[in-house]
Order: sequence, then structure tokens, then C-alpha cells
Amino acid sequence: MSPDPRLRAARRCHNVLNPFHSTHYFSPDLAAEMAAIGIEDRSAAYFAARAAAMGAVGAGTVTAAFYNFKHDLVARHVPAVWEVASPRAVLAARARAVDSTLRRLLGEEALASAEMAEAARLALRATEGCTRHARPLYAAHADLPVPQEPHLAYWHATTLLREHRGDGHLAALLAADLDPVEALVSHVATGKGMAPKWLLTTRGWTRGEFDEAAERLRARNLLTRDGELTLTEEGVALRAALEERTDALDRAPYEHLGEAGTARLTELATGFAGAALGNGAFPEDLIGKAA
Repeated sequence: MSPDPRLRAARRCHNVLNPFHSTHYFSPDLAAEMAAIGIEDRSAAYFAARAAAMGAVGAGTVTAAFYNFKHDLVARHVPAVWEVASPRAVLAARARAVDSTLRRLLGEEALASAEMAEAARLALRATEGCTRHARPLYAAHADLPVPQEPHLAYWHATTLLREHRGDGHLAALLAADLDPVEALVSHVATGKGMAPKWLLTTRGWTRGEFDEAAERLRARNLLTRDGELTLTEEGVALRAALEERTDALDRAPYEHLGEAGTARLTELATGFAGAALGNGAFPEDLIGKAA
């Protein structure tokens, strides 16, 4: 049976909304703002920035909600980071970093444009279709106020839509019986995931743990046995089924927005994401199979 074109359209929209949200994670502005409130470690800054909407939670909550980070790495920084800066202070620092990052990547004219205001309206309308149950990161961010400035309102909406899809994706990973490292390795093998050097640097897993996960996937006939990170036909089918299940779990916001609204939001989001990418929002070697 052919995939539902409406779900594919929703995925295409997500694929250009997500980079806009993610620009601040690689921005020097986030590091500077976090350092200004006492959080100087890069991992601690990431965990704090993304988890702050949930409050001063412990390491177990962060590991569960983030899924593919090694718990030892999380526990090294959480909950200790909340003794350095409160969640409220972290959220304020994150907002300042997002603002300065977007001003640098897109320019004042784009931020003040009618297109940015339209994108914010459409993305916020889509979030009206999101649901809170079993979606902890989405639900926590949905409790935050919507910023007044259009570019920050748009970023807030992309965050909600990103975390809504992400929470659903974790349910799909569990159903596919992929543990956190296997999920990372199989994504790398698609050629669309974060490169191993970045995963090993940011997720806390060792090269040995990464290689052991690859062997487990080979034992399931999901990776080829030539030692390369290449999916078998079964592996390709599994990853496709994962994305299709994620699409199904994430259909509500785009159904609420409607076909025409989703198409227009995709058009606008493509322009903003493209401009950010063109202005160096992400490292050139971020995606790929290279070690």
C-alpha cells in the first residue's frame, strides 16, 4: 500500500521546521549565554536548555525523555546543573541565545518580514492539533508562554512541533525494539543521521559500545556483514516503517493546519531553514557515515 501523501507532506514540513529549531544548539550564542549564568560545560548546557521546560528534573527523567544519551553522561550534569542555574534562568538564557542566533543567521529584514509573521501564525495554528498525553517534552514546552516577537513565536512553534514528533518517534523506536545506541547506529546507516564523530562526542557512548550495537544489528540482519554501516533490505524496511509510524503518530497538527496551510508553511520554512543553513548554522561534517 502506498504511503498516505498527507503524511508525506507532514514529514516534509517537519524536515524544514526542525532545522530552524535546532540552530541554537550549535550556536556560539547558546554557549555564551549559558556561560554567563555559570553553565560552561557544553553537555550540561544542552541538557539544561532542552530539559528546563520540565523543571528541575533528575537524570532519570532526562535520560528517559531524550532516549539516545548515555545515562552516565546525563547523570554527570543533572541534577547538579540546577544548583548552578534555575530552570527559569536557563529558559531566559536560551531565549536570548535563540534571538541573537536568528538575528545573525537571517538578518533583521527577514525577522521583521510579513513572511516570518505568516510562518509564526501557521506554525502556531498547527500546534493547536498537538496532544500532551505520553509526550513529555512537547507537553512541558507547551506550558511555556508564546513569545510576542514573530521570529521567536515561530521558533517556539517549531520547538513544539519538533518535540511532538520526537516524543512519538521514541514510541516507534520502542516498538521496533531498538535500544538507544542501536537507534543511533541504524540512523547513521541511512546516511541521514548525525556522523559517528558527533554522536560519540555528544551522546556519551564509547566507540566500543557503538560497534557492539552495530554487531547486534547485524545479528538481526539489519546491517550488512561486510563491516560497513550499510542497511540490508530488512534494515531499510525497518527504518522506513519507523518513519511511517512516526508520521502516523504526528499527523494531528498537520491535519489541523490543513493541506493548503501545510504546503504554505513548508514553503516558508524551506526559505528560512535554507538561509540559516547557507549562513553556517551547522557544521559541514554533521551528517554522514564518516567516523
